[in-house]
Amino acid sequence: MKQRDKDIIDALTHFRALNRDQIAELFFSHTKSPSTNANFTLKRLRDRGYIDANINHQPYTYFPKPMRIKKDGQKVNHFLAIADFYIQLKNAGGVKMFHVEPNYTEYVRPDACTIWRKTAWFIEVQCSHYTQKTMSEKMSRYQTYFNSGEWKSLQFQKENSPFPFVWIIGEHQYKIKTDGIRVFQSKSVEDFLMRYVEKKQKELA
Repeated sequence: MKQRDKDIIDALTHFRALNRDQIAELFFSHTKSPSTNANFTLKRLRDRGYIDANINHQPYTYFPKPMRIKKDGQKVNHFLAIADFYIQLKNAGGVKMFHVEPNYTEYVRPDACTIWRKTAWFIEVQCSHYTQKTMSEKMSRYQTYFNSGEWKSLQFQKENSPFPFVWIIGEHQYKIKTDGIRVFQSKSVEDFLMRYVEKKQKELA
């Protein structure tokens, strides 16, 4: 098996699900026909029984074998959204680590944890509109985790590193109250860069 085939299967296992366009972006963007090349490779892997697909979605959505989620389940779109976020982050540059739904603690389970531009982040990808109460309860669990101090022993945490920043991705802006935790909200990575990074650069200019 080609290394790229192995990498695609590993990515499907990591993200739980990826659609054809995401796979084309991740593995074939350097080619003249990313979608065509992705289709050819994915059909071969599927025909040989290495991966599965939901052909009722356009573009097709692909899964590892064995599947970690139901291919027609409600979680599929959420995992695709996490993958979209990763691709945006990767294109922005500076991603050193990206764990999907890491099970670090009983207090909270973020959608992803990443080291981006030398900073640790807990990612919350909102595909639907949470109520303010639901989001406040989620932030309360982050606060409990922060107060416990257990996060200091995470493998990627360096000595004296602060608590990972929390980044909420979604269309809705929430009122967030935390003590000692930095929380950012944006619609996308591009929106974040415009809202926070470019604004700060202009202030320092």
